[in-house]
Amino acid sequence: MIIKRDKYLHKLANQIDKPMIKIITGVRRCGKSYLLFRLFYDYLLQNGFKEDQIICVNLEDRAFSDLREPDALYNYVMKKASKKNRKYFVFIDEAQFSIKKEDLKNKDKPLPVYDVLNGFLSRNLDVYITGSNSKFLSKDVMTEFRGRGWEIYIQPLAFYEYRTVYNGSFNEAWNDYLYYGGLPYLFLANETEDKFSYLNNLHTEIYLKDIKERYDVKSSSGMSELLKVIASGIGSLTNPQRIANTFKTSGIKTISEPTIADYLEYLQDAFIVKKAERYDIKGRKYIGTPAKYYFTDLGLRNSLLNFRQMEITHLMENAIYNELIYRGFNVDVGVVEANEVESGKKIRKQYEVDFVANKGSKTYYIQSAYQIGDSDKLNQEQRSLIKIKDSFKKIIVTDNILREWNTEQGTLVIGIERFMTDENSLDL
Repeated sequence: MIIKRDKYLHKLANQIDKPMIKIITGVRRCGKSYLLFRLFYDYLLQNGFKEDQIICVNLEDRAFSDLREPDALYNYVMKKASKKNRKYFVFIDEAQFSIKKEDLKNKDKPLPVYDVLNGFLSRNLDVYITGSNSKFLSKDVMTEFRGRGWEIYIQPLAFYEYRTVYNGSFNEAWNDYLYYGGLPYLFLANETEDKFSYLNNLHTEIYLKDIKERYDVKSSSGMSELLKVIASGIGSLTNPQRIANTFKTSGIKTISEPTIADYLEYLQDAFIVKKAERYDIKGRKYIGTPAKYYFTDLGLRNSLLNFRQMEITHLMENAIYNELIYRGFNVDVGVVEANEVESGKKIRKQYEVDFVANKGSKTYYIQSAYQIGDSDKLNQEQRSLIKIKDSFKKIIVTDNILREWNTEQGTLVIGIERFMTDENSLDL
């Protein structure tokens, strides 16, 4: 079975011959290796390159463990790329394995692997690397790559990609997508029990283990509890202080507020969750805490809670957020203030917009509403949107409707099927 990821493949193809280190990031098991070692590899062969021009190194594989030493990696690649007048492609999978803890402690010196990767660019090499930790591969390292690093962020399967290999109706696919998420391996797991087991093991055997080893986390149980709190509250505003108070209420008093703040950073660095900041629409500025956290993959979120707390409203909101990220938008939580009169008194009220999606000169204000059963519900969902006085498009995404329509106030109401399957749906 081949899962097409044409959007990402096209991005990689456009970077061939450009003097940049191509950095493919994303949560573990989302398909980075498949994209590079299968889809892009085949693409190169189909376009006239030979197998011996592609040098593949999987640093997660025990067979390549000796190449986790940067000097050994350099020597191996240069030996393979022996013909000076020939072009070579270098694929390095899970490059974070080449970093040692002792190297991280010396912040005054660049990591040795950076010197190796930068050195490749001065040769006849086109370099592509993958990694599952943004501290290494995106957040802090563009200066280390001396301005020659180009990042492509990969998510688990978007719903459009999911549908290319799912046999069934939209409703069946949508329900499974919200339940199991979009990690590609799940298409190989035919039994429900196997899917549950796979998702549960990812947390304990890979994600939490990676974070614990990377950051010397003393209490993996504390990190696990934090994940469950976030999983229970997707779509809700929170911050380290609120989470600490939740822990205390539950009888967990050993995790301090600063530790929780650190843990939240670690989870973002591992691409398990993403943070949506609050944005003052009228004031055109960020407000700061609290913020919202969404899971990169809903199957991972659901398995944390043993597939309980399956509120469709929250799952749909998370899925819409992920879809907007897939389409290349920067996504914030909108806040709009307005003067209201209550009991004869003028008061200042804040209204929330689920998503403010920006890409280039385009901005969209989007509300996620599972059902709009009557005019009162429509007015409720539309209230914050009509408080915004600029001319950018306002949209409500709701459960399936026969066709999209515009309200008297100019808000587009669109069904979830059209939104998730038509990448141009925001411009209807």
